[in-house]
Amino acid sequence: MRHGLPENAEIRALAVHPEDDAQMFAATQAGPYRSGDGGESWTSMHLPTEEITWSLLLHPQKSNVLLCGTVDNGVFRTDDGGGHWRQLDYALPPAVCVMGFPTRVIGLAMDPGNPDEMYVALEVGGLVRSLDGGRSWTDINAGLLEFTGQAAYRSRIGSDTDTEGMMDSHALAISPAAPGTVFLANRMGLFVSEDKGESWRDLDIGAFSPITYARDVIVSPHAPETLFAAISKAAVSDAGSLYRSDDSGATWRRFDHGVSMASTLMCVATTGRTDQRIYCAARRGQVFGTEDGGSTWSEYSLPPGVEGVYAIACP
Repeated sequence: MRHGLPENAEIRALAVHPEDDAQMFAATQAGPYRSGDGGESWTSMHLPTEEITWSLLLHPQKSNVLLCGTVDNGVFRTDDGGGHWRQLDYALPPAVCVMGFPTRVIGLAMDPGNPDEMYVALEVGGLVRSLDGGRSWTDINAGLLEFTGQAAYRSRIGSDTDTEGMMDSHALAISPAAPGTVFLANRMGLFVSEDKGESWRDLDIGAFSPITYARDVIVSPHAPETLFAAISKAAVSDAGSLYRSDDSGATWRRFDHGVSMASTLMCVATTGRTDQRIYCAARRGQVFGTEDGGSTWSEYSLPPGVEGVYAIACP
């Protein structure tokens, strides 16, 4: 065991409680775990399934409410801090691509102004949406699939359909500055819906970056119009980059500098404590951070052999 985590813990997502940064949550191959001392020790939250946990979401208004997503499409919710869990049932969208791995819930989002509006990102299966707190669900892939009428949005790596790239979801974000507006990072770039997923448009990260594979997108807790996005060449590659937008995705600029990202940038994290601290992590074991709002950057290499980085969190 590692401070209470399962042996050889595989952590796919991390979250820090916005009101108490001693409280942390981790999605592992043995379900969600919780720490009350900033990660020094961990205990299982006893999810009622043996499925691997891939994503976590803290309710923006209720401190005891947590959602987690698993392999094989499970979404579970606790309203009492993990004492009890219930599964939120939805039908898989028809556009799910059959890959060499099971479909998994890789991202979760709630509208901060109306948490009953919930979104689930599937890898590789696009998105589903609930507007009633998880009681009913809708497939919202139609607008994303429309892009595949153009050759530039077609991609096939592990399935038998070239809609695969647009269904290869990675991350979701919703800003309190724009209720009903959903940002999506996927294999083909960054996309936004301003009508709760009914229609989508390309944010055209390719106009600002020579590489476009998007792995993560988050909203700053200090400036709701500010977004950060992890942009790379491909799922496994030799180049990554961190981009920032201060106008809700209309324009972007390269944000990291003075460091060399030698693999795919997988994740980015901020903290509610200060707008000066931003960290990100690359797939093959590099961590990069700034403590002065991006003026200077430092690199922190993980121990040799530590690779497959999927998550980072900032207290």
